[in-house]
Amino acid sequence: MEATMTETEAATGLILHLQRLSTEDGPGLRTTVFFKGCPLHCRWCHNPESISPKAEIQWLAVRCIGCDSCIEACPEHALSHAEEGILRDRERCRVCGACVDACPSGAMEVLGTPASVEDLAAELCKDRAYFEKSGGGVTFSGGEPTLQPAFTLELARQLKAKGIPLALDTCALCNRQTLEEMFPLFDIFLVDLKLIDPAEHEKWTGAPLEKILQNLRWLAGMVKENASEKMLWIRTPLIPGATFSQANLAGISAWLAQKVSDATARWELCAFNNLCRDKYTRLDMDWHFNTTELMLQADLDQAGTWARSGGFDPARIFVTGAAKLED
Repeated sequence: MEATMTETEAATGLILHLQRLSTEDGPGLRTTVFFKGCPLHCRWCHNPESISPKAEIQWLAVRCIGCDSCIEACPEHALSHAEEGILRDRERCRVCGACVDACPSGAMEVLGTPASVEDLAAELCKDRAYFEKSGGGVTFSGGEPTLQPAFTLELARQLKAKGIPLALDTCALCNRQTLEEMFPLFDIFLVDLKLIDPAEHEKWTGAPLEKILQNLRWLAGMVKENASEKMLWIRTPLIPGATFSQANLAGISAWLAQKVSDATARWELCAFNNLCRDKYTRLDMDWHFNTTELMLQADLDQAGTWARSGGFDPARIFVTGAAKLED
């Protein structure tokens, strides 16, 4: 019987990679699945390779031996050699993978691998021992898992049936129906709330805020009704010049206190990091925060003070991430 579109979509998803033994994406030791594609275009994004919903190819200079095999293999003549290394004309590139296959040193790498539900579920179940001993599980992250709803739902169903605890890391910019379908399958919801001012949110993320807030309020209501089985965490990145301000952090605190306090178990303020600089270079992308340094411990302490000033329970506010070592 010919597969329907829904069955076809559910059978295969586009995944970036798995991160095992993660301690940053929910409680316990977790395996995080990074999905390809995101509806936001945050100017500070630490995973720029996850923004596009399509597969991409990156060049890793540290692996390149300068043989030019990739240039010769490209059927679209999209590659050239310059002083700074291999250049890619991304308008010509069809991501056919010929350069990847031709490269003897692994300097060409595809970002975005098709994965079947069955194969991915089997791979994730290999980590069951870590989950059981640590109180962890699998976290769906990205990118944005709700951009591949049929695949995400079917993968979650299969893992849930095997008794694997699940967390959904989402920006909440999706259809309500998608959240309604996913809600019974996940135990923990990690929702990113980056900016509380609508104009600032659109300026820095490229997307409106209202739908995110509406979905977050709905999700909080559902978590509250199922408090013995579900948990809600809020996460806010601390970005100098963007989200790191008294107005934003006190404003988010006030909104959380007024709208979703009863359902929110934890609010994380995640320190800026600049380890993604090379990712932008490899993708031929400019990064707005390329010269921004790590935050000082005093800055992180200040963020906590601002967050606690808005009314949200201080005992549920956590500042995470590394600070810059002072001279």
